[in-house]
Amino acid sequence: MPLPREPKESFFLWGPRQTGKSSLLRELYPDALWIDLLKSEEFARYTREPRLLREEVRARQPRPLVVIDEVQKVPALLDEVHGLIENERLVFAMCGSSARKVRRGHANLLGGRAVRHELFGLTAAELGREFDLARILNHGYLPRHYLSPSPRRLLRSYVADYLKEEIAAEGLVRRLAPFSEFLEKSALSDAEPVNCANIARDCGVSAPTVKSYFEILTDTLLGAWLPAYVRRPKRRVIAQPKFYFADVGVVNHLAKREGLQAGSASFGKAFENWVFHELSAHRQYTDKFYDLHYWRLAGGTEVDFLLDGRVAVEARRRRGSPAITSRACAPSASINRT
Repeated sequence: MPLPREPKESFFLWGPRQTGKSSLLRELYPDALWIDLLKSEEFARYTREPRLLREEVRARQPRPLVVIDEVQKVPALLDEVHGLIENERLVFAMCGSSARKVRRGHANLLGGRAVRHELFGLTAAELGREFDLARILNHGYLPRHYLSPSPRRLLRSYVADYLKEEIAAEGLVRRLAPFSEFLEKSALSDAEPVNCANIARDCGVSAPTVKSYFEILTDTLLGAWLPAYVRRPKRRVIAQPKFYFADVGVVNHLAKREGLQAGSASFGKAFENWVFHELSAHRQYTDKFYDLHYWRLAGGTEVDFLLDGRVAVEARRRRGSPAITSRACAPSASINRT
């Protein structure tokens, strides 16, 4: 994850729960003034009096880098951050797992005064020689889960804590039971074009409610959409977007699948989720920010991923084992990587 050792400008670091945001910031900035809003006493103090941030920072000499952990919990602090950036040229590193509360509350997002970074789960490049495809497809991308010899209990707790701490505690839904049912049903359609009407029928809620549930998943960084490529179609194409959960271990838990074996349909779907994860991390970490789409004809012909509408990437089995194949749309250039 390319964060500067000595940042000159403030930044947000967003990422799903337990990707290691706090650990990364503590390692990079051991001398920073640290404000941890997960601590109940700090949360209560800054909720009552956001101005305390200004007073405490001004009391420190020399002026420190300030880290605010779980910044979305007290959106009012961002007004203080704004003033300190503008008037005193202070630098802030702010991390969190959800911008939903910040946006929904019309909080100050600093108007471009802080750049955005995103932290994903473990990637193949980060793991290097420790990378194990079967392990990552069964355990998921979160560091603690990947390293665990058996992550089933950890995954169960992860989903339960997500429902309790980010959904119920923040009041994101009125009733938790339908949303919990939605999580299980949506996991079954991971890496597939989404039909909100079908999921709504299975969950006993309306299609608009299902759409709002997917919005919660994206806002809390538990998943992301992959839009269909529909520009200048010469033939009838599928226009529904696909949805990918941010961690395949969470998908495995919700879909009640385990012990994925190479050659099975479940392994193939998990492999496609992993390819999306790798591409999403690559485009962020390298600052390339290429557009990602998929392309599918009504007859079934499909390209799993299109990069900027020019490079096709397919996740598929080859001789019984999975492979990533990428090729430029021009027929003269092709790259195969196993």
